[in-house]
Amino acid sequence: MTDYEVATAFLGEWGHFQQQVFFLLCLTVIPNGFTGMFIVFVADTPPHRCVIPANVNLTAAWRNRSIPLELDSNSGALVPSKCSRYRLGDVLSFSDRGFLPGVDVNMSNVPTESCLDGWEYDQSVYISTIITEWDLVCDDRWKNPLTSSIFFCGVLTGSFVSGQLSDRYGRKIVLFVTMAVQTVFTFIMVFAPSWPVFCALFFIVGMGQISNYVAAFVLGTEILSPKVRTIYSTAGVSLFFAAGYMFLPLLAYFLRDWRMLLLGLTLPGFLYVPLWWFIPESPRWLLSRGRVEEAEAIVRDAAKKNKIKPPPVIFSLLQKELQCESKALNICDLLRSPNIRWISLTLWLVWNTLTIAYFALSLNTANLHGNAYFNCFVSALVEIPAYTLSWVMFRWWSRRLSLSSTLFMGGLFLLSVQLMPANLVYLSITLEMMGKCAVTTAFAIVYAYTAELYPTVLRNTALGACSMASRIGSIIAPYFIYLRSYSVSLPYILMGSITVASGLLSLLLPESYGMPLPDTISHMQHFPGCCKKKPYKLTNTEEKVAEGKSPVFP
Repeated sequence: MTDYEVATAFLGEWGHFQQQVFFLLCLTVIPNGFTGMFIVFVADTPPHRCVIPANVNLTAAWRNRSIPLELDSNSGALVPSKCSRYRLGDVLSFSDRGFLPGVDVNMSNVPTESCLDGWEYDQSVYISTIITEWDLVCDDRWKNPLTSSIFFCGVLTGSFVSGQLSDRYGRKIVLFVTMAVQTVFTFIMVFAPSWPVFCALFFIVGMGQISNYVAAFVLGTEILSPKVRTIYSTAGVSLFFAAGYMFLPLLAYFLRDWRMLLLGLTLPGFLYVPLWWFIPESPRWLLSRGRVEEAEAIVRDAAKKNKIKPPPVIFSLLQKELQCESKALNICDLLRSPNIRWISLTLWLVWNTLTIAYFALSLNTANLHGNAYFNCFVSALVEIPAYTLSWVMFRWWSRRLSLSSTLFMGGLFLLSVQLMPANLVYLSITLEMMGKCAVTTAFAIVYAYTAELYPTVLRNTALGACSMASRIGSIIAPYFIYLRSYSVSLPYILMGSITVASGLLSLLLPESYGMPLPDTISHMQHFPGCCKKKPYKLTNTEEKVAEGKSPVFP
């Protein structure tokens, strides 16, 4: 036997061992759902205006008119200025002389000044956010999108480091170390004394967040059998991610102070420590490192849990083939040959587009019309049918067409938003949520599709590299939302255009539907124009395994 899936087919598809691995790994993904999105509430900007000191002796009329009116770019109505006030010395002089604003004094001629005494914030929605605590408004409002971008810089760094560490030291140890990093540093953020310290800690949390997700994703992909792997890699981890995302607005609704919210989100992370003794290392990875005895021990333990008697010899020639390519492979090998280079570059572009659209739409929920908590919950809720659809498409349809069609439809929905009249607010929100649903479906598909295209000896590094390359998109995603201050429709035009273009680009990727999970670089499917050898196809025995049948008995 020269194929891992054939060698372990005797374990069956859905025994106690597979169920344990499936659900425990899915549980480890729940914190990722709220860790990546809590900034929506922690860094939201409530309505605010300049403070007029209480000890300044102004009449009621002048105190009520001390803030100039300005045109709101979203509603088109006149609203009190957020960043200026009438010069306090002049206003005090008019008040002392008994003049009335708008009657005795033409307010357009009164000079203005910045908020020299700070700001007062509306507390009807939040008790406090990092915006209200450190006054990240007006001249410092650029720090708001930068906060999210710093988190995604951490995600970029984590993607680069964790993929190679996971391929070198193992999936399991990286999974639990990064879960610890994410939990501990989120807890430390509760005590951040300043914005720079908050950002430094948020950077480290970003490193742990993506590393945890990718390690759990790859570990399950490599351990589980073909049919279960499809469910796990599309609907499984994604639905549990969505569960964490849906939990966020529910907890944020009851914890309106940002420090208490972070504390509430941190505590569940400490419950994952006992899982170390129940989640195994990847036998595929152990074989790729030549640790055959450890791999066999895990498979035999799995057989025991499934109440199946294992064969005397489980792995024979497989580990020798893997060892030939397991030496000195690193991230540079993703660009070494023309075939893997073009696959990698194409996937990096597609991943970039998806992260821009997904995170920009997710971070934008606080800006939508209506209740911020409800909008965030709906944004998380639409991911449930999206992940279900991704499993259906991944199970019965072409990978390439599944990815291309969802990207294309998502782009069309986003382009349609800016065509809606201003009075049809809820129709615009519906189109935005449909676009979010399509983009989320594509995101779930591309994760599983990428894992199928790359071999075991590079799989975690490749997923980490794709995630790393895509972080350019997530770093700039907050600034797509920032463009709303210039034109409300501009973010949708940009996101829709690049999403449609990526949908067309993804048609160049090789098909992996019905193909075995490659273990070595020579097993990879070929990019158009790079195919010099016959593509790796299923043998008769492997076809039986992929269909869930015994390789020995019909």
